[in-house]
Amino acid sequence: MNLYFRTLKKYAVFSGRASRKEYWTFRLVNLILSYGVLNTIDYLISIERNTVMLLCLNLLSHFISIYLVVAIVPTIAVAIRRMHDIGRSGWWCIVPIVSLVFSLEPGQTGENKYGRDPSEQR
Repeated sequence: MNLYFRTLKKYAVFSGRASRKEYWTFRLVNLILSYGVLNTIDYLISIERNTVMLLCLNLLSHFISIYLVVAIVPTIAVAIRRMHDIGRSGWWCIVPIVSLVFSLEPGQTGENKYGRDPSEQR
């Protein structure tokens, strides 16, 4: 969870490098928040007939939707930093399948043209 908050603190930092662990932790937490929580709320809204409860669930659904819109920038930023960690341009993020395969590669050890090794910065 610490890696998730560290990534959020680097909200719009597109330079530097992100380790494989930082990238996948951020993606996993976003996945759990977006699909787990949103699907639960949608399910509860579909079965709930109480007007007050329905209003509360709809408001919560809007807050989560706002979170997802806000989380787009750090998601793109961490993906670009992940590409930098393996020595590739951040533009590879626009090719989904290729960027997924690249994000599974281990990062380059030592310094590369995008910055210092994130495992050495701790």
